[in-house]
Amino acid sequence: MSASTTPPNGTDLRKDSLIEYPSVFPIKVMGAMVDGFAEAMCQVALQFDPGFDARSIELRPSKGGNYLGVTLNITATSREQLDNLYRTLTSHPMVKIVL
Repeated sequence: MSASTTPPNGTDLRKDSLIEYPSVFPIKVMGAMVDGFAEAMCQVALQFDPGFDARSIELRPSKGGNYLGVTLNITATSREQLDNLYRTLTSHPMVKIVL
C-alpha cells in the first residue's frame, strides 16, 4: 500500500468509509458490572485519543444489573485508529462485546 490511502488493487479506502475524519465517533462497550470497568475503558480510549474526555462517557446498566454498557465518544482520526481501538477493546479481559 502506498503512503496514501490507495492499496495495490487501486481501491481508495477513503471511499470505502462512511466516516469523515476527524469526527466524534461513539463506541459501545459491554462488560460485567465490576468496579473499575468504566475507568479501564476510559484508559483504553485515551491510548487512541489523547484528547478523550472521560466526562463524556455514557453508562447504562443492564436490567438485571449484571452488565454495564459504556459509550465512549472518541475523536476518530483514521480507519486504522478505529481498527486498532476495536482490536484492543475486543481483546480486553473485562470486555464482553464491542459495537
